Amino acid sequence: MTPLHFSFSSAFILGLMGLTFHRTHLLSALLCLEGMMLSLFIALSLWALQLDSTGYSAAPMILLAFSACEASAGLALLVATVRTHGTDRLQNLNLLQC
Repeated sequence: MTPLHFSFSSAFILGLMGLTFHRTHLLSALLCLEGMMLSLFIALSLWALQLDSTGYSAAPMILLAFSACEASAGLALLVATVRTHGTDRLQNLNLLQC
């Protein structure tokens, strides 16, 4: 495993561990998801460059578009949660109540 592959896989694993073990606020969970998506985008871009194929060059742009949509939906949910519940702490959210 090259140092470049190790750095991107460790960035993804750190984002996943942050999402798994540090779930106090919704904003921190969204930032961990964005870090994971960014590491996937960079890894997919470098993979397409290493293959020298034009067929894989559109995949990073599609992933970036989905990442932007995910970020905007996450921020909209964050704003709606803070307006209704007054906080973004995940422990205070009860999904069984309206």
